[in-house]
Amino acid sequence: MCVLRSTAFAGPASLHLPVPSLTGPASASASPVDHAAFKPAADALPAAALQGTLEIAQGRLQSSPRLVKSIIDGRDALLFPAISLALFSDGNLLVPLQRGSMVREVATKSPRSYWRVIPQTGRVWREPGDGEWSRAALPLMLVNDTENHAHQGVATFLYRDGNISALRLQFAQHTGPYLLKQHVVLWGSAALRWRTAVPGAFDAERAAARRERDEQLPVKPWAELVNQFPAGTFEGFGGPVLPQWQVLNAMVYRGTLYVQDSPTPYGPYPYPLEMRFGVRSVMKSIAAPLALLRLAETLGPYVLELRIGDYVPGLDAKFKRIRFIDAANMASGFGGLGSLVTQPNNPYAGYLEGDYDAWYTAPSTAQKLEAIRRNLKPYPWEPGTVMRYRDQDYFLLGAAIDGFLKSVRGPEADLWRMLEEEVFAPIGIRHAPAVRTRESNERDGVIWANAGYYPTVEELAKIALLLQSGGAHQGRQLLHAALTRDLLAAREALVPTVDGSRDIDAATRTAAPMLYRMGYWFPRYVSTRDGSVRHLPSMQGSGENRLTIYPNGIIALHMGKASELPAGERATSDDADATHRIVERLAPF
Repeated sequence: MCVLRSTAFAGPASLHLPVPSLTGPASASASPVDHAAFKPAADALPAAALQGTLEIAQGRLQSSPRLVKSIIDGRDALLFPAISLALFSDGNLLVPLQRGSMVREVATKSPRSYWRVIPQTGRVWREPGDGEWSRAALPLMLVNDTENHAHQGVATFLYRDGNISALRLQFAQHTGPYLLKQHVVLWGSAALRWRTAVPGAFDAERAAARRERDEQLPVKPWAELVNQFPAGTFEGFGGPVLPQWQVLNAMVYRGTLYVQDSPTPYGPYPYPLEMRFGVRSVMKSIAAPLALLRLAETLGPYVLELRIGDYVPGLDAKFKRIRFIDAANMASGFGGLGSLVTQPNNPYAGYLEGDYDAWYTAPSTAQKLEAIRRNLKPYPWEPGTVMRYRDQDYFLLGAAIDGFLKSVRGPEADLWRMLEEEVFAPIGIRHAPAVRTRESNERDGVIWANAGYYPTVEELAKIALLLQSGGAHQGRQLLHAALTRDLLAAREALVPTVDGSRDIDAATRTAAPMLYRMGYWFPRYVSTRDGSVRHLPSMQGSGENRLTIYPNGIIALHMGKASELPAGERATSDDADATHRIVERLAPF
């Protein structure tokens, strides 16, 4: 049975979740409530200060529609995990120490939850009718360590004088499912214990959180952008993705990030800037490309010519000829599945064959490499000539870059930590949760370079702005300037449908509906102004997650959930250029 939105009007939190509903013996809810229950209203009062540790017990979740398969790899997707969060208030903000981190369940719990949790910054306040109780609410993302699926949710509880209520949870929005298979709303409750911290315990963390807020991009509501232009200018923004499969749309215009509401069946998600998304193959545009551009800046462009097989042991001999740039271009010449016809080429031939899910869900690096050895084989053509889309290429590329880093910096070097310290932190990204392989004793292994990042839209915008500026930030060159400019200009990009071992004339390249290079798609766009043709640099991931960097300085961001669609449903319209036309009208390019 589908849960319908409450007919009650949006109002103060105490209307939708009165004190007895959180403190009484039956704190569970028969259905989700309006999102107004998870944020302060205009008449909210200052809350009591809060700092300490919130111990959350495992909680049973309900789903709508009913989750057909809740046990995945022995773990239960209808269990909220038992976790511990350190929290402190700063004015009206509620700040988790573990914000932007994938918090694991307490290791001894059994049965185990399928989920990890990413907490984000929320709010504290008092409602006029709540007596001495203060309210706390924070965004929570349910994520997993075996795929890149995120449920964006919220949680709330009451507190006073060391006493605490139950925790109310609901997850009414999400990016595209894969292993879970279904689009569902989840909700439930969990028991809490609270341990108050001594005064001053979080002073350093409070100062760090304030510095993070100072580094944020200028952000304004979408309406403030719309009001700058004639009525109807932005109609269709987010297309060609159909509205029911859109999660959040945003735009960087003249240095400001404008963000739309994220609709849910229970009103707009109350903390859109705190939402973290499972962006799937958008990771292919970030981990390996940024690492290569950073290493090209610090060590030299020769890093693109290094061979995969020199840094990942036990692979087929052909990998001794496969360069980093070949894997980055999805032109490894390895995979061995699907058609051998290359002219015209089908870049997706064999993509999900060869027991793909066994490779995808294999937890450790060794098990993933064994799945590749078992199921994939060389193609007869040379590396760098024919594009065949393979997630395995990007996983191996990430592992090879990581291996190269260890060879020059020592065994503790790590691809993702290098990016966090040398690229992300300088541009104001202080948290970058992402999926890694799961090694023995629950150790984290190498980063998934093929998928697995859980960014906010603001973090994606900062990465795009860095690329747009030629890899420089505040006078400091972080990425190799010439290679960054070449990437955005699609220089040496492959035509996916053409055998690159043959001569490709300029007319064929110009007419190509899509180009590909270093994890970026370049869809063809014909200007409505003068008929000129451009191939626009775009990060794209399953579920219709897209980020496009335009030559007029605008950046368009779209988070979607268009995977595992019901039979007969379409994700997109036939108008592939809907958003491009809007952006061109704002500032011709």
